[in-house]
Amino acid sequence: MVELEDLPSVGEKTAQKLRDAGFADMMRLATATAKELAVKAEIGEGVAEKVIEAARKAEKIDFETAFDVMERRKDVGRISTGSTAVDELIGGGIETQSITEVFGEFGSGKSQISHELAVTIQLPEDKGGLEGECVFIDTENTFRPERIEQISNYFELDHEETLNKIHIARAFNSSHQILMAEKVNELIQSGTNIRLIIVDSLMAHFRAEYIGRESLATRQQKLNQHLHTLQNIATTYNVAIFLTNQVQARPDAFFGSPTKAIGGHVLGHASTYRVWLKKGLAGKRIARLVDSPHLPEGECVFKITSDGVVD
Repeated sequence: MVELEDLPSVGEKTAQKLRDAGFADMMRLATATAKELAVKAEIGEGVAEKVIEAARKAEKIDFETAFDVMERRKDVGRISTGSTAVDELIGGGIETQSITEVFGEFGSGKSQISHELAVTIQLPEDKGGLEGECVFIDTENTFRPERIEQISNYFELDHEETLNKIHIARAFNSSHQILMAEKVNELIQSGTNIRLIIVDSLMAHFRAEYIGRESLATRQQKLNQHLHTLQNIATTYNVAIFLTNQVQARPDAFFGSPTKAIGGHVLGHASTYRVWLKKGLAGKRIARLVDSPHLPEGECVFKITSDGVVD
C-alpha cells in the first residue's frame, strides 16, 4: 500500500490537508482534477498536478483489456429491491459501481423502494444484500424510521440494529446536498462499511432554487458536479448509487408519456440505469426500464404492502 506521505511533493501537512478534503484513497486522488484538488485541499494548482501524476503512477493507471474489465466486474454487487420481478428487470438488483435512477409521479413508489433498499443492503448476499450500511440523503423529508421498522420485521432483522446502520443526512438546499455527498468519502475512510447511497430526491432543491432559463446553465453545472462526485464514490469504493427523481408535465405530448424526468441530458447521460415508475390498477405499480447499457427495454409489475416492496 502506497501512503500519501510516500508521494513526491507531499509532506505531513499536505497529506493531512488531502485527508481532510476526502482524498485519503489513492484511486480517488488519481482520478481527481488539478483544479478540484487545489480548491478542496487548499494547495497550489502546480502542486496538485504533481500529486495527481504521482498517484496515477502509484496506481499504475493505464489501458486494460476487455477481459480485465470482465474480471473486475466480478466484484460488482447487486442489492434486491424486494421484488424478484423488478430485480430481473434491471439485471439482478441495484448494481454497485453504477447510478440507478427511478423517476415517476408522486405516489408511484420511489421513496418506498428507497426505504426497502436501506434494509435489504444489510442482508447477507444469498438473501439479496451486501451486509453493508447505507447513506440516505433526504431532501424532501420523506425518510420515516417507522417504515424501516416494518420492513426489518418482515426480514426478521433487529430494527434497532438496522436503524443504526442507516446514516441520514437531511439536506436543506442544493449546496448542503452536494456537501453531504462529498462527506461520504470521510465516512467510508473512517471505516464505515457504506455500500449504498440513496438520494431521495435528487432534483427537489435544484428545481426550487434555479428558476427560469437564465439560471439553467448554472443549475446543470452544479448538478453535473454533484453526479460526478457520486459516480467517483461508486467507482472508487464499489458502492451503489440510487437516485429518485421527479417528473414534469409535457403539455405538447400527443403520443407517448405525458410526463418526463427532470434533470435534462446531464442526468440522462450520468445514470447507468433509468427506471420509470407508474401507478397501476388495484394498488399495483409498473416499473419500466427505459435505459441500460446492456439490457433491453421492458417492464414488470410489483406491489407495495406493509411488509415492503413485493411481487
